[in-house]
Amino acid sequence: MNLFKEAVEENRSTVLGSFRKPTACSHDSDQAFYDEIHFRHMLRVERMRTERSKKPFILLLLNVSRLMVELHPQEVLSRIQNAMAPSLREIDIRGWYHDARIIGVLFTEVFTEEESFADFIIHKIYDRFCENLEPHWINKIEMSCHRFPEESGEVLDDETFNIHLYPDMTVNTANRKIALGLKKVMDILGSGLAVILFSPLFLMIAAAIKATSPGPVFYRQERVGRNGKTFAMLKFRSMTKDCDPSRHQDYVRKFICEQNNAAVEPGVFKLTNDSRITPIGHFLRKTSLDELPQFINVLKGEMSLVGPRPPLPYECELYDIWHRRRLLSCMPGITGLWQVLGRSRTCFDDMVRLDLHYIRTWSLGLDIRILLMTPKAVIKGSGAL
Repeated sequence: MNLFKEAVEENRSTVLGSFRKPTACSHDSDQAFYDEIHFRHMLRVERMRTERSKKPFILLLLNVSRLMVELHPQEVLSRIQNAMAPSLREIDIRGWYHDARIIGVLFTEVFTEEESFADFIIHKIYDRFCENLEPHWINKIEMSCHRFPEESGEVLDDETFNIHLYPDMTVNTANRKIALGLKKVMDILGSGLAVILFSPLFLMIAAAIKATSPGPVFYRQERVGRNGKTFAMLKFRSMTKDCDPSRHQDYVRKFICEQNNAAVEPGVFKLTNDSRITPIGHFLRKTSLDELPQFINVLKGEMSLVGPRPPLPYECELYDIWHRRRLLSCMPGITGLWQVLGRSRTCFDDMVRLDLHYIRTWSLGLDIRILLMTPKAVIKGSGAL
């Protein structure tokens, strides 16, 4: 199977068939009320539309689980639908967000970027509830509002991604939890074994670095990991100490924003012709040996053996909205799809598509395939970060 072709074409998603009729609608409205599968699909479609148009939407969530315990579910849904109906437009999408306990409403085509608009929606719905529902009903409904796209252009942090906006990418079934547990075991055993086996090589490289240039053996570089959390990624130092990062920042800007620029080498984030690279550094980069200390990051739980490439914070500031999904709920890895499929063929957008394909289709089998393909990519000189 051609993984590269499959991943690039992943964005051409197909519609999941015809939607179900309303599960419990009032006689005052004939708007469809979608089941959880279809509502989450519509949320994903709306997210993709907004990523292109840059026009925001609002997701309103109503947790009615406490009412469902006391009353008949159809009565609860019918009365809430009736109460909300005057405040909703025909283009607003409604349905079950989670487990027939949380109702979701997508307010599409919101022509404002003011965050206060979410508060306006909550107050508007709350006023309708006060007019149409008993006080004890209102006290048992939990409301929350979530805006998309989220803030961009800033350094990411732990609050970058709102989990409610990405249920299709963050769902963990029982089988997936088991597989993720096995992936963690594989990471610990694999990285621990690698540190032991490569320990003589660690010592040789450290001695060579100290003998050829002044400065530390390791280079600690801030990288962005899962859900925007930063960490210090370890590498063997391949450049002179105290280098000014501005030259690399300019290169990254061209790589991401000017992908057809002749000064940019496709699929390569490193400056390959740089006078600041030490003699031993050229060899370490060409053979990817400078990446060996990242096994320590894996042991610390900051990285995985396989996953998306961990970006630099100033890279993330240049990301388009859809680029940022590559950081969502997935541990960054030492190797990944774009490394083993040949970086010389990939521009930045295609690299992101490969990462998104990996996140959506992840399995232990895929990780093993990538790991088995990595040595060949390294030998060919196409697998380094």
